[in-house]
Amino acid sequence: MNQKRIPLVGKQYTIPFILITSLFFLWGFAHAILDVLNKHFQELLSISKAHSAFIQVTMYMGYFVMAIPAGLFISHFGYRRGVVFGLLLYGLGSMLFIPGQYYLSFNLFLFALFVIGCGLTFLETAANPYATELGAKDTAASRLNFAQSFNGLGCICAPVLTGFLLFSEDGQSGTGNVALPYVCMGVVVLLVALVFSRIRLPEIEHREEVDDKGNRIGLWSHKLFVFGLIALFSYEVGEISINSFFINYVVEQGWMNARDASWVLSFGGLGLFMMGRFTGSWIMGRVRAERMLLVCATGTVVTTSLVLLDVGMVSLVALLCGYAFEAIMFPTIFALSLRGLGRHTKRASSFLMMSPVGGVVGPLLMGVVADHFTMVMAFIVPLAAYCVVWGYARKMVREAC
Repeated sequence: MNQKRIPLVGKQYTIPFILITSLFFLWGFAHAILDVLNKHFQELLSISKAHSAFIQVTMYMGYFVMAIPAGLFISHFGYRRGVVFGLLLYGLGSMLFIPGQYYLSFNLFLFALFVIGCGLTFLETAANPYATELGAKDTAASRLNFAQSFNGLGCICAPVLTGFLLFSEDGQSGTGNVALPYVCMGVVVLLVALVFSRIRLPEIEHREEVDDKGNRIGLWSHKLFVFGLIALFSYEVGEISINSFFINYVVEQGWMNARDASWVLSFGGLGLFMMGRFTGSWIMGRVRAERMLLVCATGTVVTTSLVLLDVGMVSLVALLCGYAFEAIMFPTIFALSLRGLGRHTKRASSFLMMSPVGGVVGPLLMGVVADHFTMVMAFIVPLAAYCVVWGYARKMVREAC
């Protein structure tokens, strides 16, 4: 059923929307660097796949630890200060890569990533719900998908840059300075923090939600929010685990070396991911977000199943197509989960931002399965996760009918 065309962003919110959207590139870059670091540290430090997965575990644990404090901070001090504080933590964590490189300490690298993860938690807890509020409720999912598209652009740039710096021309891991891309990123982030510290962002006020008798309605009484939280966690399990072991998978299948794989990850997988976000945002201006989510969830289940079937290059093509299907999932589930929550929105956002702890669970499970069985068999982990997302999408479509 077609939706009536509504402006994506309210006219009075155009500038705030542009500023907030710029943040999505920054954390996309930070996340995508991890996918190259995973393979780099396996070679440089001679560690197993399960051990290297602690790169993702540590960073995404920052989300789990900091999500509730971030929500409380933003509820008390507002979106702008939440953004500034997050950027400062992000910049600090990036600079900690300097001593990490000097001592070549895996534990120090992990601590730096944890600090970055804490900073990203503040950024995403503020920016995601704020973007949904800068216009009509009917276009919230489309608006967040558009903003998240620039997250995809950051995801494309990161593997190209770090793959070039860390892997030699023959595809073997070199002795590249892993601190260099992080220091450059840290300088940019701290400059952006300075900009946000000197601007004003309009705060969005929400009314107290009450029932017919005037009693307050609690957050956890919203069953669709709870299901959305589970679905978002499952999406993170699927998406992050695949990203973490993409290079391992294509190298072990004998299709290419690590350096070429980082380029395919950037321009193939993450390029399709970014295109999927832009295209999804455009489509959701015309069809309901729930239906779009169901179609894409079906696509991820099918493509991941083809990877598990191990049918040669068909599996590689399916894996890349999966990036296009999963592209709209996070912003769409996030926006649908916040629908109708009123004054609970900021607190609900902090709970939703605990979902990246799936980045702890997914890579660990996938690494363990890969170490004990095969890299192909490890894709059973993201398949199970995408099946949960499919169930949520199906439920939302039924509710919308």
